[in-house]
Amino acid sequence: MSIEWVNRAIDGLRAWGRERSVEVDVDEVRLLCDYASDYLEVNELGDFRPGTFEELLLEIYPRKVIAPPESAPETVAAARTLVEFLLDTGEIGSKTAIRMRETIDRIEPEMPRALADTSKFGMAKSLFSAIGPDSLELDAAQGASEGGAEGGECDCPGCAPLPPVRLAPREEVVRAVHEVPLLRDAHRVVTWLVEGGRTVTTRRSLRVRDARACTAELGVERPEPAWRLALDLGLARLDGTAVATGEVFRELSSRGDEELLGLWRGTLEFLVERCGPFTGEAVVDEGMSQIHDLLYRLQSPVPVDALADYLREVAAGRPVGRLDEALTALTYAGTVQPTEDGLALTPHALWGLRELYAGMGLDAPLAPAPAEGDASGLIAGLIGDGTADEAAERDIAEWLSRRTPEQAAAELLAAVAGAPAEVRGVAVTIVDRLGVEAAAVVRSYLDDAELRPHAIHWLSSRGLDAPALTPEEVLWVSVDMLALALPAAEADPEGFAENIAASGPPAHLIEDMWRVDHPDVVEVLELLGSTLADQAAAKAARKAAFKARSRGIR
Repeated sequence: MSIEWVNRAIDGLRAWGRERSVEVDVDEVRLLCDYASDYLEVNELGDFRPGTFEELLLEIYPRKVIAPPESAPETVAAARTLVEFLLDTGEIGSKTAIRMRETIDRIEPEMPRALADTSKFGMAKSLFSAIGPDSLELDAAQGASEGGAEGGECDCPGCAPLPPVRLAPREEVVRAVHEVPLLRDAHRVVTWLVEGGRTVTTRRSLRVRDARACTAELGVERPEPAWRLALDLGLARLDGTAVATGEVFRELSSRGDEELLGLWRGTLEFLVERCGPFTGEAVVDEGMSQIHDLLYRLQSPVPVDALADYLREVAAGRPVGRLDEALTALTYAGTVQPTEDGLALTPHALWGLRELYAGMGLDAPLAPAPAEGDASGLIAGLIGDGTADEAAERDIAEWLSRRTPEQAAAELLAAVAGAPAEVRGVAVTIVDRLGVEAAAVVRSYLDDAELRPHAIHWLSSRGLDAPALTPEEVLWVSVDMLALALPAAEADPEGFAENIAASGPPAHLIEDMWRVDHPDVVEVLELLGSTLADQAAAKAARKAAFKARSRGIR
């Protein structure tokens, strides 16, 4: 977004409205300009055309703006005001203004229907429309503590019960806190100030020259927030403007686990409640508590584009500027981390926020560990919550440790009989970790058509008696194992292409896969056809996919 031209346009619009005693909905016009700049290549007021309004009001707004259908008249009125402003200031001619008015007249009855059409919702709107802008309003926390304006129960999303969360092991949280850049820098800044005999301003801030020197000499990215955190945590004390170490000052490496976690709780509270300017992006700084609360409640990464759209909604027309830089600052603070799917809380931030919520008297429940549930719960957790590899390994090991090999095999295989390939594949890979003690249970599934090939492979790979796989079963299990990889291939097509190039099935096997009565055979073959580096094998996959579709396999 070109914020500069939008700001100039809004300043001109305000002056224009005052001169003509025209009531101007500045926030709504700003939103029109913001979205025109972002999505329609409008780089100055003179770039507006009649078609710009049609795309804005019937395409961009329904996709991006979280607004009820009844708000359409306000937006249409703002569009008409913008047209008059463009005409009066000479940005457009009278004929263009006539066409714009005609376009807006035609749009007016259509826009409420467009805003209500959920099929038009974009990623951000779909993600946040159920939450609502109120959940990020800066007075949400106050509303929650006061129980709503009338003293009754508040039903806004920001006051809804907190969802159960899974926390990383305590030792992992401690290790992560040791590495938080902001917390380390808070200690370094105090030491640097004290050893240099430096003083602060009468407002307790770093002197400008000292802040610059601190960055140059120590490499501290944000010396002022690090200093304010040090004061807040009691790492430093002031005698007038002279700096001394506080009573609780000690290097991070010398602190015990409980003491370190207490320091991190204080850091989280400072960041989300008292920090003030930190990232340099006002909308993010003012909404620090609500953004972290949003990530806590969603428990899944939020795409940065979606977060930007949502912040624009709750910012009451103020521009959202360099969001990437602001989020980098939060990464420095140790509370968020970028993922392939968007922005998420760090494990130690999740732990710390739950501590804060519990300290406020809120019910902050913990989700049961997969090891405490049955096989279906374990598999669902491994598939559904995006568990990291390390955490998944820990969950599987803990679940298996509570069962004998026979019990584990019986639970896992019974839970996935007749299940989709992805679910069945997860169970089979866990059963593959079990020793020969589970042989009797695995053998009992030789009569199950879908599990039989896997059972044969399991038995034969351990040197146990097992029937030979028929050619049809070899084909079927090849398709089944590839079907297990479909979600990973969609998430990381390049990584899948590398793996399949190294260990993919040969062309002669692919040629016959179309004969397999497997529900995922077409999708598997299409994936192979688009990812195999071996051109002969890729061509064989595409031909086989065509044959499978011709058979009516879906």
